[in-house]
Amino acid sequence: MPGENLTRDEARERAALLSVDGYEVSLDLRSATGEHDGDGPRTFRSVTTVRFRCAEPGASSFADLIAPSVTAVSLNGRDLDPGQVFDGSRILLEDLAAENELVVDAQCAYSRTGEGMHRFVDPEDGEVYLYTQYEPADSRRVFANFEQPDLKAPYRFEVRAPEGWTVWSNGVGELADGVWRFAETKPISTYITCVVAGPYHYVTDSYERTFEDGTRLEIPLGAMCRKGLAPHFDADDVFLVTKQGLDFFHDHFDHPYPFGKYDQAFVPEYNLGAMENPGMVTFREEFIFRGKVTRASYEGRANVVLHEMAHMWFGDLVTMEWWDDLWLKESFADFMGAFALVGATRFTDGWITFANRRKAWAYRADQLPSTHPITADIRDLQDAKLNFDGITYAKGASVLKQLVAYVGQDAFLEGARRYFKRHAYGNTRLGDLLSVLEETSGRDMAAWSRAWLETAGVNSLTPQVLLREDGTVDELAVVQEAAESHPELRPHRVAVGLYRRDASGALKRYAQAETDVEGPRTVVAELAGADAPELVLVNDEDLTYCKTRFDDTSLATLRAALGDLTDPLARALCWSALWNMTRDALLPARDFIDLVLRFAGRETDIGVLQMLHAWAESAAVHYTAPERRKEAGVRLAEGAAEQLRAAGEGSEQQLAWARFFARVACAPGDFALLGSLLDGTETLPGLEVDQELRWAFLEPLAAHGAADEKRLDEELARDDTASGRRHHVRCLAARPSAAVKAQCWAQVVESDALSNALVEATIAGFAQASQRELLAPYAEKYFAAIERVWTERSIQIGMDVVRGLFPSYEDSQGTLDATDAWLASHEGAAPALRRLVLEARDDLARALRGQACDAAAG
Repeated sequence: MPGENLTRDEARERAALLSVDGYEVSLDLRSATGEHDGDGPRTFRSVTTVRFRCAEPGASSFADLIAPSVTAVSLNGRDLDPGQVFDGSRILLEDLAAENELVVDAQCAYSRTGEGMHRFVDPEDGEVYLYTQYEPADSRRVFANFEQPDLKAPYRFEVRAPEGWTVWSNGVGELADGVWRFAETKPISTYITCVVAGPYHYVTDSYERTFEDGTRLEIPLGAMCRKGLAPHFDADDVFLVTKQGLDFFHDHFDHPYPFGKYDQAFVPEYNLGAMENPGMVTFREEFIFRGKVTRASYEGRANVVLHEMAHMWFGDLVTMEWWDDLWLKESFADFMGAFALVGATRFTDGWITFANRRKAWAYRADQLPSTHPITADIRDLQDAKLNFDGITYAKGASVLKQLVAYVGQDAFLEGARRYFKRHAYGNTRLGDLLSVLEETSGRDMAAWSRAWLETAGVNSLTPQVLLREDGTVDELAVVQEAAESHPELRPHRVAVGLYRRDASGALKRYAQAETDVEGPRTVVAELAGADAPELVLVNDEDLTYCKTRFDDTSLATLRAALGDLTDPLARALCWSALWNMTRDALLPARDFIDLVLRFAGRETDIGVLQMLHAWAESAAVHYTAPERRKEAGVRLAEGAAEQLRAAGEGSEQQLAWARFFARVACAPGDFALLGSLLDGTETLPGLEVDQELRWAFLEPLAAHGAADEKRLDEELARDDTASGRRHHVRCLAARPSAAVKAQCWAQVVESDALSNALVEATIAGFAQASQRELLAPYAEKYFAAIERVWTERSIQIGMDVVRGLFPSYEDSQGTLDATDAWLASHEGAAPALRRLVLEARDDLARALRGQACDAAAG
């Protein structure tokens, strides 16, 4: 629809003209259950009343609504012809008064893509579950509104639902005369309003806090999931982290939680990790663990709980004016999630995960052709959707960690407190935050912002060590470099650590200096005279955002003794640096795989170990020379099997190695072991092959022809649940058959019958690294189809298809040329679509460079 992609210029013009006083939204969701009549989409009635003012009486504007049909529109008591004023995405509003009332009665569609009002039918018991997901602009799929973040208003929702259901929204609700009515919200943006409805399993608790002035705060807590997941729902742990987070943010923000209750819903077929709707946070239900998982999974969930909670202040209380300043909420929530994780919960090693996993996302995103400054140029809503990326989240959070080192934690938090007080329930831009930080720190924030927020790219920091004749350090300098495409050199507050082996062979730090790195070369005077190091770590403690490089001595030390490095954060930083070198074609993939096989078994941090597994698999699949791929796969599988048998009984290392072994299994003996573990003819002491692990073992068996459709159907009969069906679809799609691949392609590309979750599962099964020849015919089909798919499907499904079906396993110059040809002949394609193809092209070109590096290694 031409008007569906709202532009920044249109939003600014509308914000200058209108201000919104309030919404009343009435939804009738009784149509969610029962049979559906008709060929069109299943719909529900949505009646919206909006009161708003116009700064220029007589002017024209528009409201947003995406709906199959509109029954009636009235403006200031004047009936308008829906056929004349509604074009499918906008409602034309002409001759506005100073004060206005708009009433829109519409039939809105339930969603199967996770956008708008998503409807899910649980195959286990036939129950129907609803939830909404709006960011950045899908509330207009549920009710008529002004869909932009700076037109905040209070909301009153009322909902009619099937008998026996419970309904939740942002405010506290009550059921009377068959209608759920919810308390009026504070002024909030459209995209964080929310409705959750259905026969959810619901658990309650409460949080209480008495502040120093005697003020008492009590927050009702709730947590919910589908009834089928209730036996696995550890709500007590969710509540524990919730209370720890509320205490932490109250201690540091000096602004009580402002939105009344705090419900958290774990919902099916969710596209995101979670969404910060005030008072009604929604999460993907995969955070409820059906089988045994490692501590890293619990840490990850806790981090997301705290990330969303930080949004209650950064994003919900104070909201960016437009999506250019998305970082004002996402970067802060990402940083604060890790900050609170370490400061308030049992996951005190959270910064290790941040350094190893979160920053890897940022480093990749910042080297793509689509990289952008943290404060981005967001022209429209499609741009906004794609900017929920590694730059906005992880690089932004990394830069905030650098900012805390730069201005000091006290100044940073005092700046946040002033920011909340000045802008509560309002909207801000970059300058609003910088001004309070300049007040509290006394630092020149404009210069810092220019270097860190307004330029793109990642710098490399490399140590240079000159030694005296007596073996002590004469001079240690840090050399800073930047990519040609983004030549900015930045100020870095870093800690430089010196390490050497002690008498026991342990590699330990014996000297460290904090310094400000400026320009191309910075001498660290404090380290002159120190004993000669075996390893120099130029971003010790992970204070800054950079690619860490090594001098020759340090690299040789890591090759020989990485496992002897005793500090887990330092070790994680070294692994991350080595992976960056592999991706940059500075370290052959075989060398990285060798390091993993030699030292990963000694890794104590389970999150780091699982990241190493992912990186090693990627090194074998994408960066290893084609003629060595088979050998690399065999080595990984043999190494994984060895570590699996050596791991402690019942340990999370054992579970991590079991899952990794399944992913890299490639030989008949591997499949025999997986099969015998599945049927119980072989056991490994302590390894419980629960239902989730059974599916993890079945996928490689299916992909290599060792488990047929009958075997997969038998497993589904054991686990005929929503989760089981997703696994079943993925395993079916993984089978090595041309007919299977053709069917998958048709289901995803030629039809829109599958839900978002099943599209995701089908794509994941379709694209198997071991099936390059089977997938080869789809490279040409991909380029022929993607523009049509982008035009016809929702943006979420379009993103899934364009990213997931790119022919990345056809890693040849021919595929690169075909990608370039598509880009050259589609200069007029949607910028967001071109961005996705450019990113995939860059990954492919990087893989080819990595393969050349590996081949040249002899």
